[in-house]
Amino acid sequence: MKKLIAFDLDGTLAESKQAIGNEMAFLLKSLLDVAMVSVISGGDWPQFEKQVVEQLPHGSRLDRLYIMPTTGSKLYQFQAGSWRQIYAENFSPEEHQRILDSLTKAVKACGFDHEQTWGEQIEDRGSQITFSALGQEAPLDAKKAWDPDISKRKQLQKELENDLSDLSVKVGGSTSIDITRKGVDKAYAVKRLCEYATVKPEEILFMGDAIYPGGNDDPVRAAGIDSVPVRDVQETCSVVRGVIDCLKP
Repeated sequence: MKKLIAFDLDGTLAESKQAIGNEMAFLLKSLLDVAMVSVISGGDWPQFEKQVVEQLPHGSRLDRLYIMPTTGSKLYQFQAGSWRQIYAENFSPEEHQRILDSLTKAVKACGFDHEQTWGEQIEDRGSQITFSALGQEAPLDAKKAWDPDISKRKQLQKELENDLSDLSVKVGGSTSIDITRKGVDKAYAVKRLCEYATVKPEEILFMGDAIYPGGNDDPVRAAGIDSVPVRDVQETCSVVRGVIDCLKP
């Protein structure tokens, strides 16, 4: 029996950087009635708050929701009536500067330094640095059209891995690359989740749209966690409905 259902965010629960829809919000409320839920993604806490937490219907069991920003290198829980940061594993100033220098070189080598951008390309999330090729505020249509076959992100990933072999470099959202400390990936997040939610790995089910080699959801599958690859938000809705039916007492 599954006790905790874990999700990626962008492309799984919501479109990139968009709030979850009403249907997903009510499905998550229903899911929280029958299981614990975790959302694990590359964004920082404010993004989760905007996209997920603020969208959940009144009466949702927030005490059963585990929010894991920056690929699980942070954890937030709802305790004593408010959201609290439980841990954060931030880069040192030296690590931070080395990553920025490597990004500058790799982006130029791939020819991505002349892309039209909307907002900043590099976001420092403390425990993760994320590069978004079209900028943090790029419109959804432009993001979907930029790299539909993932080839551009994989090219940039390979360049960065050559220079940052001691760190973890993963394909993130539709235009992004996430950089964390080595070993800090979504499998690491699930390991920490087992500790804080007091569940066993076999009691977790994970859903994500990037469960493929090099994708930032794939480490969960590779770690032996039961995983469901989904194509889009609508498919996630369909799977969640089935899970709720199976878990209902």
